[in-house]
Amino acid sequence: MAGPQVLGRVTLVTGPEEFLNERTVVTARAAVKAIDAEAEFSEARGGDLTLATLGELAAPSLFSSTRCIVVRQLEDVPDESVEGLLDYCASPVEEIALVLVHSGGQKGSGVLAKLRKIATVTEVKSAPLKASEFAGFAVSEARQHGARMDSEASAFLVQAVGQDLRSLSAAAHQLANDFPGEPLTIDKVKRYFGGRAEAKSFAVADAAFHGRRAAALEELRWALDNGTPAVLITSAFAGSVRGLAKFVGAPRGMREADLAREVGVPPWKLRTIKDQARSWSPGGLAGAIQAVAKADADIKGAASDAAYTLERLVLTVAALRDPR
Repeated sequence: MAGPQVLGRVTLVTGPEEFLNERTVVTARAAVKAIDAEAEFSEARGGDLTLATLGELAAPSLFSSTRCIVVRQLEDVPDESVEGLLDYCASPVEEIALVLVHSGGQKGSGVLAKLRKIATVTEVKSAPLKASEFAGFAVSEARQHGARMDSEASAFLVQAVGQDLRSLSAAAHQLANDFPGEPLTIDKVKRYFGGRAEAKSFAVADAAFHGRRAAALEELRWALDNGTPAVLITSAFAGSVRGLAKFVGAPRGMREADLAREVGVPPWKLRTIKDQARSWSPGGLAGAIQAVAKADADIKGAASDAAYTLERLVLTVAALRDPR
């Protein structure tokens, strides 16, 4: 996002990926700073936005006429302020960059629809990443810091760190800084994150779906003791059972790359799914889907004992596997 595209314009930030949305805000601020080092920066909440406050935010100060204004929670803008906001967006001040951040959901969708029709509004929308795209995201993040990461290393990094974009970005940044000018291989990634991988939620799910009860319970205890949130563990189970169900239901005879896209996983993950699928029947998968949904609802409903809920999930899933 270059400087001329933010000053005298409105940047509308939408989509569910909070990390990518915040990166857009940071980029807009940096663009303004590059134009005017003395530029002023301010923030407001949508619920507090009135014609008076918008006027105050946009008014030049004694120190600088160049400003960057970020309005978060756009969906909360009062009805009586919408028309004034739209009028400003249709004719923004040349020395001001206005960034409007929508938190997601249906609330405020009418305002979004009107903003999208205004020529001076540029929308930057974040889309949720598919399971097969996280490794590519890690490669891209490393590249931004001048480092090359191969596919095997990025796949392991996703397993070790998880699918949180902020954590993945930070991990790629750390690796690039600690190995300047060197290729980021799987050995380097394992050196930093190998220990974490064994205690992560994916390891619990993989062991459970392989029917290894004792190993799954041990991985679960490691994960919980190391601070892994319970909701991430149920999420890993949900991802595993989705992958298995899609694999079992996929047309036979597909090329591996096409099959990976159909299942929604990177090609390397297919090996694990193929191995697991040999011992899962459609009925068993249906039972696993129900067990995961119940555990996830219990966890998100503030279950009094999350550890017990997850232990029950591990035992239920392992028992549903057909030991043929």
